[in-house]
Amino acid sequence: MRSVLKSLSSLIPRSRVPARIAAQDLLPLVERVPAMAAPCRMHPSVYAIEAAVIDWARRTGLRADPGVGFHRLAGRAFAEFDAAAAALFAQWLTWLFHLDDELDEGPCPLDIFHGLLNGSAEHPLESSFADLWRVTSSRMSDHWRSRFAGHLKIQYDACRTEAENRLTGRTPTLTEYPALRRGTVGPYLFDLVEPCLRVEVPAWLHSSEPWQELVEACSDVTAWCNDVASKPKEHGDPHNLVVLATREYGLDEQAATAWVLDRIAERCYDMHVAARTLPLGDVDPKTARDVSKVACAFLAAPRAHLDWLLESTRYA
Repeated sequence: MRSVLKSLSSLIPRSRVPARIAAQDLLPLVERVPAMAAPCRMHPSVYAIEAAVIDWARRTGLRADPGVGFHRLAGRAFAEFDAAAAALFAQWLTWLFHLDDELDEGPCPLDIFHGLLNGSAEHPLESSFADLWRVTSSRMSDHWRSRFAGHLKIQYDACRTEAENRLTGRTPTLTEYPALRRGTVGPYLFDLVEPCLRVEVPAWLHSSEPWQELVEACSDVTAWCNDVASKPKEHGDPHNLVVLATREYGLDEQAATAWVLDRIAERCYDMHVAARTLPLGDVDPKTARDVSKVACAFLAAPRAHLDWLLESTRYA
């Protein structure tokens, strides 16, 4: 196993990251989760995707740090689809992480949500959101738009809860944390796969138990991997699964990280069980193909995210 992990570590571009990053603590997952065993294929047009993201970011007043590499994350998650799909998703990722930074470091972070929900364009995050929304929502139904708006509101509520926790010194419990984390990660991120692929999951299927489990499990895996990778940068913030396991179970950091990896492996299994039980036999063949495309993008996300965490300077 050590030789395998060592060989994987050697694949991390040395120009992008320092010798030791917290994301390397996630490498045991490649031995434990079959779907994460092999690196994702990179989109053949990754450099065109990068150029599209940089051009869009400059035009809308955001930064596009090549070392962070959102184009590479999207290029892996959408490697089997056209470059336009990957570029649009990479632009949304760029916006989302700028929002995350504003929420962590901005002077009045929650005010941003009021601007987004009310259609303001005074802040670069608001104007860039309006630009993305115009392109993204035009091809989607009113139901999808309503779903997206509802998920944006969920993120606002979750971020407000985090802010109140920090103000009062309250620490969420391990039982409370998964739902809170699904909110802060941006549940609309999983809605965006549909317009990027120019498809829409039927409302009844989207609300079905297997689909909801697929989305929630994918969100948990993504968020908890992020918690492992970002822990050193967060300086003890209790809104982190590793920190909570340390406090609630009295574990040291290594044992707490191992406990989190166990939970991630379980949720990866849950993802695949949910995908296999989607009611695709209840829809016409074209809709079944469209839904399968979205599900496949979700299933590719954990390894695409891991590869990105290992090479990105985001948490270095």
